[in-house]
Order: sequence, then C-alpha cells, then structure tokens
Amino acid sequence: MIRHFEEDLKHLKERVLSMGNVVESMIDKAIQSIIKEDIELKNQVLKWEEEVNKTQIEIDETCIALIALQQPAAVDLRFITSAMKINSDLERMGDQAVNIIDHSLKSIRCMPQAIIDYITKMSEFVQKMVSRSLEAFVTYNVEMAKGVLLLDDDVDSLKEQIFHEIQECIKGDTEKINHSLDLVIISRNLERIGDHATNISEDVIYMILGKDIRHHQQII
Repeated sequence: MIRHFEEDLKHLKERVLSMGNVVESMIDKAIQSIIKEDIELKNQVLKWEEEVNKTQIEIDETCIALIALQQPAAVDLRFITSAMKINSDLERMGDQAVNIIDHSLKSIRCMPQAIIDYITKMSEFVQKMVSRSLEAFVTYNVEMAKGVLLLDDDVDSLKEQIFHEIQECIKGDTEKINHSLDLVIISRNLERIGDHATNISEDVIYMILGKDIRHHQQII
C-alpha cells in the first residue's frame, strides 16, 4: 500500500511538471505569435489551452482522491495540497497566454524596436521564473524557489520600462494609442504570469519547510 501511494505521488509530480512544460511553451509561442505575426503559432496556443484545461481537472481529481483514500499527513499532505495550488496557478498562466494572443498582431510593428526588445526580455524573464519554480517543486529546492521571488522584481521593473517607452512613443501621435494599449495589456499579462510563478515558489517553500511566506511576510 505504501509503495503504491509513493508511486501515485511520483505520477502526480510528473503530471504537474508536464502541464508546466506545456504552459511554458504557451507563453513562448504567444509572444512569438505577436512578434512574428504568425497565425499558426496563435492557433497552437489555443490548442494547448484545451490540453491544459483538461489536465487541470485530472490533477485536481487525483489530488482529491489521494487525500480521501490515503489520508496523508505532514509532508505528504503539504505536497498534495501544494500540487493542487500549483495546478491552479499553471492553468491561470495558460489563460494569460491566451489573453496575449487575443490582441492585435499588427500592434507590435507599429512600435519602436526598443519596446519589442523590452517585451521579449520580459517574456524571457517570466519563462525563466516558471521553469525555475517548477524545477524547485520537482527537486525540493528552497534556494531556487527563493531565487524566483527575486526575479519578480526584475519583471516589475521591465513592465515599468515598457510603460515609459510607450508613453514616449505616443506623445503627439494619437494613431498609436490603440496599438499601445494592446502592448500595455500584453505586458500586464506577462507580469501576472510572473506573479503566478511567484505563487508556485511560495507554495514550494511551504511544501518543504512548512512556512507560509505569502506576501513575503517572512524572509527565510
């Protein structure tokens, strides 16, 4: 029975990681679809969204079944409840990626290269946060999870830089206002993805140490 339970936990971890890998791809392809004006990439993101939504339900059902049937305690219970919360954050990241592709594909070409570069860099930082938060979850790495929390400040800084560049760009050019709004919303969606990666890292720290550091009230 114990061995079977351990195998179930291992499978759960693999399912969460697999879902995370799909979400990482969604973020990357969403930004690339905007920059390259590629409809096929946009359609791929939408296809992955269906997969993520289905996986979210399956993972939640698995977690509930494990709690009900195995009645885990201490570390195992924290792992399962953390997996459920991480599952929710990953699904929301997928939603943010879909929100990105909902905006005008031609908006990006109406803006200076500096803004495109900032958005690309912000996307790279966010993807790094997602990847490292998931690796921290799989490897039980507290230090890596803490590193993700620090990256959140870099993402926020990049968002502010994008806002500044957009403000400068639209001065005296009202035709660019609608396109600039698209890019503001895109940057906000990237910021929210970073926030979800931060949530995952906080859950990882709680899972391993049993310490709740949400809102950074406790610094380890």
